[in-house]
Amino acid sequence: MQPDWEPLWLTLQLALVTTGCLLVIGVGLAAWLARSTFRLKPVVEAVISLPLVLPPSVLGFYLLLAFSPNGFLGRWLSAAFGLQLVFSLKGWW
Repeated sequence: MQPDWEPLWLTLQLALVTTGCLLVIGVGLAAWLARSTFRLKPVVEAVISLPLVLPPSVLGFYLLLAFSPNGFLGRWLSAAFGLQLVFSLKGWW
């Protein structure tokens, strides 16, 4: 019986792409927040801190619900663009 390597390969691809994107976005956002002063800065900082406060499994569950084919965003993406983001790399490429 051959092991199924597809889930591992998908996980590694997603981890690599996500790490690269978040590195670029995170460094840029951190530099912008460090240098800026505006009225809604605490709100932006609170939204950015949500993944640190909520467990990743909770956020992942809600994202899975939102982007599933039965969720509002998932149905809209499927109807408008023919995309299914749950368990696929179509959203990245």
